[in-house]
This record gives sequence, C-alpha cells and structure tokens, in this order.
Amino acid sequence: MSLLADPRWGEALAHLPDYLGNHVRVSLAALALGLAVSLPLAILTRNRPAPRAILLALASIVQTVPGLALLALFYPLLLLVASVTLAWFGVSFSAFGFLPAMLALALYSMLPVLRNGVTGLNGIDPALIEAAKGVGMTARQSLVTVELPLALPVMMAGIRTAAVWVIGTATLSTPIGQTSLGNYIFAGLQTQNWVFVLFGCFASALLALAVDQLLGLIESGLRRRSRLRTGLGAAGIAALVAATLVPAMGRPSQGYVVGAKTFAEQYVLSALLRDRLQAAGLPATTRSGLGSSVIFGALKAGDIDLYIDYSGTLWANQFHRTDIKPRAELLADLKASLAKDNITLLGELGFENAYTLVIPKKRAEALHIRTIADLAAYASTLSIAGDYEFFSRPEWAALQKAYGLSFKAQRQMQPDFMYAAVASGEVDVIAGYTSDGLIAKYDLVALDDPRHAIPPYDAILLLAPKRAGDKRLQAALEPLLGKIDIATMREANLRASGNDANSSPDAVAKWLWGKIR
Repeated sequence: MSLLADPRWGEALAHLPDYLGNHVRVSLAALALGLAVSLPLAILTRNRPAPRAILLALASIVQTVPGLALLALFYPLLLLVASVTLAWFGVSFSAFGFLPAMLALALYSMLPVLRNGVTGLNGIDPALIEAAKGVGMTARQSLVTVELPLALPVMMAGIRTAAVWVIGTATLSTPIGQTSLGNYIFAGLQTQNWVFVLFGCFASALLALAVDQLLGLIESGLRRRSRLRTGLGAAGIAALVAATLVPAMGRPSQGYVVGAKTFAEQYVLSALLRDRLQAAGLPATTRSGLGSSVIFGALKAGDIDLYIDYSGTLWANQFHRTDIKPRAELLADLKASLAKDNITLLGELGFENAYTLVIPKKRAEALHIRTIADLAAYASTLSIAGDYEFFSRPEWAALQKAYGLSFKAQRQMQPDFMYAAVASGEVDVIAGYTSDGLIAKYDLVALDDPRHAIPPYDAILLLAPKRAGDKRLQAALEPLLGKIDIATMREANLRASGNDANSSPDAVAKWLWGKIR
C-alpha cells in the first residue's frame, strides 16, 4: 500500500479540529502575552542603554534553553505557586496544560519583539522627532503619532519571527498536557505511525506559514498605509481564531480523562481504559504523551482522572525509595504511600514492565552471557543505549552499584529505535523493557537480574483523589484487573509497533480486549 493511500490519513484528519484548535489558541495567547510585555519594555528602555542591554541579554538567555526543557520547567514551578496560593488565600489553579505552555511560549516570543522594537524606534530620523517637539507635541503624543507608526514595519518583522517561533515550539507542549499538533508527532514517533508524524509536521509548518503571511499582509498595509491590506490581514487572523473556536464550542464535556505516558504500551492501555469506560456509558477521552513526573502530578491535582503506572517507577522516582522489597510487600507499602495523597491504587493489571538490559541472542550465546553479572565482565568494551531518562533514573545507579557496570560509551535515543540499533550492531547493549514485543521481533534476549537491583514493575491502575469513591468508574475497570499477562502484553506491543492501520493504539486496544474478556 502506498503512503498516500494509507487509511491512517483519515484518522489523522479526524483529530485535526481538536489538535489544530488547541495549537492555535495556546500559540496566539502566548504571542499576545509576549507582545503585551515586550512592546512596553522596548519603549521604556529604547533610550536607556544599561537596562536595555540587561533585558536583551535575559531574553537571549531564554532562547538558549531548549524548548522542551523550558516548557517542562514551568509545570513544577506552577504546581508550587498553586499550592502556595491555596494555602494562603484558599484559591488554586491548574498547573497542567494550557497555562505552563502559554507562559513558556510567551518567554520564547520576547527576544525578536524586543530587539526589533528597540531597533525600529531608535532607527527613526532624529529630525522628525525634533519637528514633532517643534509643533508642540508632548513626548507621549510624539510616540503615538510619529514614532510608533514609523517604527511599526520593523516591529512587525519581529512579531512575524516571534509568531513562527511560537507556533513551531508549541508542538513540544504535549508532554506537559497541552493538546497541540505535537500530539501527532509524539504519538507517531512512539507507535512508528509515520503518517501521523508527517501530518503533524506539515500541519505545523502550514499553520506557521499562514500566520506569517497574514502578519506580513498587516505589515505591508502599515508600510504602505493601506487600510485594505491591514484589514484583510487582521480579518484573516480573526477568522483563523474563530475557526478554531467553533469545534471547541460544539464539543461535549470530555468526562473522564485517561492519562498516558510517552510510549506505545501506554497509548494502547489508555485507549483500552477509555473504551471500557465508554462501553459502561461513561464519557471518556485520553490525554497522551505526558512525562512521567507530569502525569503523576496531574493525577494528584485532579487534572486527569486515571492512568496506568508501574510500581517500580513510583517506588524509586516519586517516593525516592532505594530499598528493594518482595513484590507483595512493595505493593502494600506503595498503596499506603499513595493513600497519603488520597490516590487510589485500584489493582494490578497482571503483567510487569521492568527495565532490563538486552543484547542480541547470538552474541549472548557466543559470550555465555545469561545475567547482568555475566555482562559486567565485558561492559568496559561495550556501548549501551537507553531512553531519554534511563541514565538519570535511580535504577541505573542501582545497577551500577550492584554489578559495577562501566560501559565504554552511553547513548540516548528514541525507545523504539534502540531495538533496531542493538540488533544492527550500532550499540552493544540497550536498556529495554520486559513487556516489549520488539525483543522477540529482533531476536534479542533480556538478561536476568540475580541481585535484584531493579524493583518489581507491576502495571497498576491509579485513580485521582476526586475519583476515590466513584463506584461506576471502578466497576467499569474491574474486569481488567489481573487479566493481562506478560505474553499477551508483549504481543499487543508488537502489534502496536507495526506500520499499518491495524497497529494504531485504538485497533490494538480492541484486539487486547478481545483476548482478555
């Protein structure tokens, strides 16, 4: 089947009103906030060299921070502010999704607006300003009627640059809970759905070009003093905003929100949870692609209602426990710890998805490597790859301590790409996942952990504090508990790593339900 004839284009198109609408709203809100802050600052500092230099330096520093990092930093910061305002004033707000994305993107928009604003104002012929004073204008009148109109074309060029930057960077807001065109890209990369990846990239690029051209029309109108051009550009921006608001106004309440992290298994399981709720007559949607720390905070704050996590992740990352306990004891302690935050551990799904070191089966047989202890003797001559967070997680530190591991090189890469990399010899060892079907697909072997450096990683279902007493919700989810074994989950994950319409998370979730009911 050719790529153009792939039915997943239709699936991608069906998500467009939601993804595009949210992308436009957060981008324009961030740009408006950035302009509201940057333009007055440019005006105030245009004739003050020292404050102007400091301001531009700070704005330049912001640009050096990677977009994803800047977006992620705002989430815990706003969570802290929300907890303080709740304690002091009894007022709280959601630190999830729109607000952190808007604030981070607004910071990203400031540098070109500030720089072009100052350049435009300082580039005006001093004789014109003197003439304005000569006819009796005040400094404010001169600014409004002479300086700003003359500087506006240059300032508009900065605004156009800021708009393109903001629209492009907004695709990175998915991991902090803001729906955007980035949902296509993150989901597509994790499930190897290249139709989604291409669709998200093209849609984002077309949106940026459209907004840039409309702002260019406004800029041209201001430069030529053409009310028609200026009006058409402004009308185009207004029409774009209106077009993205209409679908949101007609959309029913989203009901329960099912969260998912940023890998294929989570996309499949969140679709399964959503389907079970909808089958029970409970409206539900998914919020996918969330970072590990973001998703737990979102559940605790009530921004999502439920999601599936893993006992070892919570044990080590959220509660910072380094002791390793037997599975039953660890789950009991974990349940008690979660209860202190009023989070309900409803139960286990029946399988474990733990980190594990993986190598090609042929190489393991040739070197007689069966366990991580066996691997340690060869580690200094080998390279290892892990996902984006593995080498900063406590599990990696525990493995190093337990086995004295010291590899020749460490690399980070997209999780799905790791398996192909180790199978082809690009790296020697990877930190894989025990429930991943790609282990069998690429003829790899997961090494045993005889010293139990890695804690149990049972898949567990968590409910937000506000859903603790929701009997209808719990009844709809009960049939899933204890029903998904490791073999079934591996097969589901293998199906999700395909590249056709039957490998979509929705299709695999339906297959999975058929296997376990």
